Amino acid sequence: MRRALLLPVLLLTLACSSKLEPSKAGDRIRKDYPVVVPVTVPEKASADKGSPEHLRLVTLRENLDKSGWFDSSVQTEGGRETFTFRLKPDAPKAIKAAPKGFSIPAAEAVFVRVVRMEPTRDGARVIYEIRLEKPTAQFPLFQALHPEAKVGQTKPRHATFERRKGGWELTGTDEAFRKAE
Repeated sequence: MRRALLLPVLLLTLACSSKLEPSKAGDRIRKDYPVVVPVTVPEKASADKGSPEHLRLVTLRENLDKSGWFDSSVQTEGGRETFTFRLKPDAPKAIKAAPKGFSIPAAEAVFVRVVRMEPTRDGARVIYEIRLEKPTAQFPLFQALHPEAKVGQTKPRHATFERRKGGWELTGTDEAFRKAE
């Protein structure tokens, strides 16, 4: 009878002391991908003429005017310009309302691989890579605002895991984008 109890206790002890394997961490992180990489369009923004922010707003306006999805206007007060963007009723449904503006899908980011795992006091910190893929028609606008962005480029992200109830639980990532629908 004692031997019958020894096996479950031994298995439970081994399960509780098990390390987080990179493949298991990757499987849990992968569930949150792909994510949508958006271009954020403010409803209203202003900047000093000639500043980097002003150049970004001019680029944004030029590209949005070409799309035909927004009405845009500019008001000048001294050395400062205020840009206003309004979504047209016939704009694609993929354009979503965002805090103080709009969000236009530019591409997707997909999970690539776990790069490194570091033990922490309460669990593990995982460094993983994502890759920019599936550019939309608005990707050139995203690239105009972020010239360093290239399709196929990888970026590091971080995730935290904690040991809970004899297993490992993904408790957070530093991913800023939302899951693709």
